[in-house]
Amino acid sequence: MAPRVVMAQERKAAKVGFLLGGTPSSPAIHLDRFTEALRESGWSEGKNLTLEYRYAEGRYERLPDLARELVNRPVDVIVTEGTPPARAAKEATSTIPIVMATAADPMGSDLVKGLARPGGNITGVSWFFAEIVTKRLELLKEAAPQVARVAVIYNALNPISEPALAAMESTGKTFKIRIQRLAVRAPSDFDAALGAITRPAVDAVIVLEDPMTHSQSQRVVDTAIKSKVLSVFGLSNFVVSGGFLSYGPDRRALWRKAALLTDKILRGAKPADLPIEQPTQFELIINTKTAKIFGLTVPHAFLLRADQIVQ
Repeated sequence: MAPRVVMAQERKAAKVGFLLGGTPSSPAIHLDRFTEALRESGWSEGKNLTLEYRYAEGRYERLPDLARELVNRPVDVIVTEGTPPARAAKEATSTIPIVMATAADPMGSDLVKGLARPGGNITGVSWFFAEIVTKRLELLKEAAPQVARVAVIYNALNPISEPALAAMESTGKTFKIRIQRLAVRAPSDFDAALGAITRPAVDAVIVLEDPMTHSQSQRVVDTAIKSKVLSVFGLSNFVVSGGFLSYGPDRRALWRKAALLTDKILRGAKPADLPIEQPTQFELIINTKTAKIFGLTVPHAFLLRADQIVQ
């Protein structure tokens, strides 16, 4: 550790800018894990590191201006969360390195040329979003076999939504589940979407993660409970607070990976040569207390597979 600290202190103070689609309280953002990993690598805020934050607060039309602000500072690295911020950063600069802390299908979104050798000025952490969301649908059917009608709330402005929905609709046919699309483009659209989450119209609702939908997901939890509708998420926070089920990569581990990539770039590595990292840890969380409220008995075999059971 000591030689690395000394080397970092001898360098000019580095500037890292964050371009984030949500708010500072978003449960998908784990800046503590990011800064912790940088400290372990010899970077200390206020000494040899400056951090700057830009939050779109769910208003994606703000992203281009926020990205240009970071470029004009200028920062040494831009860290993004989600696909829309990554695209905004890419459009704002072709020279400043960009690290995606989380991104779904960066190749399909035309952010990088390949996973092994991204090319250009972007690298980071990603996973195959369509595969993950279809897995959630399968897990929902396994935990609650009676489910036949599922509403999906998604941000229509996020390019990853359409391929994910198409994959879910294909999987839905296999499991005899009808998918109802509920598109939102701004937080104000959630009133109409939540109004559609009622029984007997649907049995369950799945929220496709996105910085904007994250900001409204607790409303989905509360509405689903009142309507006796099962709710499924990509983040465990919403299951702890009353949702039924979540499945996805460990976000804390993803932010740590992003920090380690940022460290390499600050020490001279080129993003084009740094392979896109993939998650290795996935979490299945289920809330049996919520299941009991609905009179649902989750199969014992399913519970044995859960990483966490909220009782």
